[in-house]
Amino acid sequence: MTNNRSFTRRSALRTLAGLPLAAMVSMPRLASSAQAEYVFKYGNNLPVSHPLNIRSQEAAARIAKESNGRLEVRVFPNNQLGGDTDMLAQVRSGGIEMFNAGTMVIATLTPISAITAMGFAFANDQDVWKTVDGQLGNHVRAAFAKVGLHTLDKMWDNGFRQMTSSAGPIKTAADLDGIKIRVPVSPMAISMFKALQAAPTSLQFSEVYSALQTKVVDAQENPLVILQTAKLYEVQKYCSLTNHSWDGYHLVINGRAWRGLPDDLKAIYTNAFNDAGLQQRADLAQLNQTLQADLAAKGMVFNTTEADSFREQLRKAGFYAEWKKKFGDEAWALLEASVGKVS
Repeated sequence: MTNNRSFTRRSALRTLAGLPLAAMVSMPRLASSAQAEYVFKYGNNLPVSHPLNIRSQEAAARIAKESNGRLEVRVFPNNQLGGDTDMLAQVRSGGIEMFNAGTMVIATLTPISAITAMGFAFANDQDVWKTVDGQLGNHVRAAFAKVGLHTLDKMWDNGFRQMTSSAGPIKTAADLDGIKIRVPVSPMAISMFKALQAAPTSLQFSEVYSALQTKVVDAQENPLVILQTAKLYEVQKYCSLTNHSWDGYHLVINGRAWRGLPDDLKAIYTNAFNDAGLQQRADLAQLNQTLQADLAAKGMVFNTTEADSFREQLRKAGFYAEWKKKFGDEAWALLEASVGKVS
């Protein structure tokens, strides 16, 4: 495994300070596109300071080096190429070559991918990686191939999602009654929060900050690293530690573009991004040890939650039964073989 840079606590806090890309002098420079036989555009929805973009830049530099400049990967962070729905359409059409598809976002195209975001399915990171690197992950990746997308083997981490609100803490399922909460453009996210008796509104991530600022919605749910890098702490006061759903990214590639690469470049690309993905997982695990304290220092108020109240409400509303039927017995059995009984 190539490790171009250790991700220390100091470097983590420096990158999370939101420096512009030009100021990140440690970001590797890519080979000139004039020398490249192949150019892949990689669009994503995350700020430049997010560990995904830091490690993606490193993977791009490694690819340029190991391919002797034959293959260049241009990274476009922070919704530069459009919102999630736009980039998903572009990677399918070939307008861009790669996109970091969130588990629930790409479920609008391949519904089975949402199974790894199932409410309260995972107890910890170990459960997650055992599942997404195993048979269920392979089952999901096979579904992407059927719609013309190549998928790299290793998912990248976004973390466990937490609920935030400007109105007050969310301690039990009853506190969600009627609350206007932003969720991803995802049928399962809408279904889950309707089952919890909230009033979910689907918005692309690029719209979240302004929607919270203008009170179009009062709440949202995302991992702590997103609260930090997207500065959502500026427009949300309360953070309730629900761990209600895990979120990660599939790096999906336009199938025609992938087939057009020579085998040696495919191997370089795959190894670089899979290795970088494993490093990014470790980065996020390290950051999560300090993020709560960092966000509290910025004014966020944290509270614990009664997880059983949320699970019971989901059961009562028929959420698990509905999604088991939608995903099918085979996929559900693969999930429960990895993590134990879910519903």
